[in-house]
Amino acid sequence: MTSSAPVLVDRSGPVRILTLNRPGRRNALDPELIEALDTALTDAENDPDTRCLILTGAGKSFCAGADLQYFLSVAETPGGPIEFLRRVSAVVTRLETSRLPVVAALHGHAVAGGLELALACDVVVAAETTLIGDGHIRNNLLPAAGSSVRLPRKVGDSMARWLALTGALVPAHRLAATGWLHAVVPAAEVHTYAQAAAMELAEAAGPAQAAFKALLHTLTTMDELQGLERELDYFEQHWKTNDVPAALTAFLQRRSA
Repeated sequence: MTSSAPVLVDRSGPVRILTLNRPGRRNALDPELIEALDTALTDAENDPDTRCLILTGAGKSFCAGADLQYFLSVAETPGGPIEFLRRVSAVVTRLETSRLPVVAALHGHAVAGGLELALACDVVVAAETTLIGDGHIRNNLLPAAGSSVRLPRKVGDSMARWLALTGALVPAHRLAATGWLHAVVPAAEVHTYAQAAAMELAEAAGPAQAAFKALLHTLTTMDELQGLERELDYFEQHWKTNDVPAALTAFLQRRSA
């Protein structure tokens, strides 16, 4: 793939690295980048040798949000950017619901649409210099790719309201206590930490991991009693369709040895 492609794809063993590649625009999201990311996700999910993804950005930032120049270019068309945003929302949800665990490696800026991409990932590693925020209201915009839904769940209601209603960008360490960020590290080490996290996830890959990820996603839309019942349903289905006893036997044999 050439360096001008909107998403670069690299591989490190079982880990596939997807790099947003519009560095001159701080990896702002436009139709070409979103379609390329969708294609890259499909390719990764269809590859049996890929067991984890890392999502990162080229240049100075992870992603500074949607391309506002593109918004303006379609401002006079019927519906404006809404159809584009539907595609963005769908691809972000694909990240969240993919059978593959996804690690986000943040640096520079993770703002608006960039934040929404990160919120959909399973594990987030951030350089300590990263500025993170919703930022939409700074440009008289509202989120359209999941921030209003995922942000309170990931960082808590109080912090979510602060980020949403001020548009503030905060350094990564301000979000460390929320539990959303897996690690906040020096900028030079962010990709090393992301790679280590991805390898650990890849080592745990299998039907149980994929089912557990699907279960965690499903439970966020249910009340607790429904969730407990669905948890049992998932367990039963997984038990019936995978050789769980063999895995348990192997584990017990290793422990005995």
